[in-house]
Amino acid sequence: MDTDDNALAAVGVDAEDERIYRDLLRRPRATLPELAAHTGRTTVALRRACSRLEALGLVSRMAGRPVRFLPTRPDVAVAALISRREEGLAQARLAALALLAETPRTENQSPEELVEVVQGQAAVVQRFTQLQQTAAEELLVLDRPPYAQDPGRQNAAEMDRLARGLLVRGIYDAAALEIPGKLRLAQEAVAAGEQARISPEVPMKLAIADRKTAILPLSTAASSHADSAVIVHSSTLLDALVTLFEVLWRSALPLPAKPLSTLPSAPAELPDPELFTLLAAGLKDEAVARQLGVSLRTVHRRVSELMDRLGARTRFQAGLLAARRGWWGAD
Repeated sequence: MDTDDNALAAVGVDAEDERIYRDLLRRPRATLPELAAHTGRTTVALRRACSRLEALGLVSRMAGRPVRFLPTRPDVAVAALISRREEGLAQARLAALALLAETPRTENQSPEELVEVVQGQAAVVQRFTQLQQTAAEELLVLDRPPYAQDPGRQNAAEMDRLARGLLVRGIYDAAALEIPGKLRLAQEAVAAGEQARISPEVPMKLAIADRKTAILPLSTAASSHADSAVIVHSSTLLDALVTLFEVLWRSALPLPAKPLSTLPSAPAELPDPELFTLLAAGLKDEAVARQLGVSLRTVHRRVSELMDRLGARTRFQAGLLAARRGWWGAD
């Protein structure tokens, strides 16, 4: 790391702190007195610098005495700082849109083009729940991790709205179904009336009520836990989000509501309908085995049998071919 003296300035690290971080990378287990002797800095100055680096995630304090600071891997640490900076820039852009709504309108601006920014996990959960409760006709949902609520618990608000006749269409990302128990919860929702499909890659979390209001997170980073969100009201932006959902819906695969044992119309010698869907959705073998409650060896055997029967070259192709042949009881 002998490039720029302050290569990390763009992610908020000043030149002096970066030099100390580089020293720690070269001597990852050095004590503060040892670093002081080598660098010519005082232990007090080093301690303060290490505290700043710790706040940025560039170092972590090791347990025990004497005090030592262990540097985080540069690729991991800098990626996290970049993600944090990108989220901050996204918030600034959206805040600018919100401020725009407060400025006097010209003849070329529509008063309906409003965007709200919601901060805090509790506030995000509250607004999402409110969106579900106020939907009168239709709720469109893109479902993917991370979650602001426990993904292992059923969405009680949605189940209540389904019981009251609300039309709910949901598209689940394959990664969501790798969470233990998530497939079962999705099937329960389908049994209650939800129309659900699976996609290999859902680009964002999103909920749209009556095609009039939408909520989506500010960040799609895996480290984000839905602690900030955007509320989009009727506008061309909302129209684009609805169009995105419909495009994804057409290409997604139906999620079967019941296992094969309860579908008498399915050929008994064929593998479970869930297997077709999970294969096409791109789940890993370990996740498929966990969701179906079978061994990894069984999954490998069933996949091999399925590919031979269909003449498929890949697992993804096998899942799609099985879906097109209607080997399950979904629409």
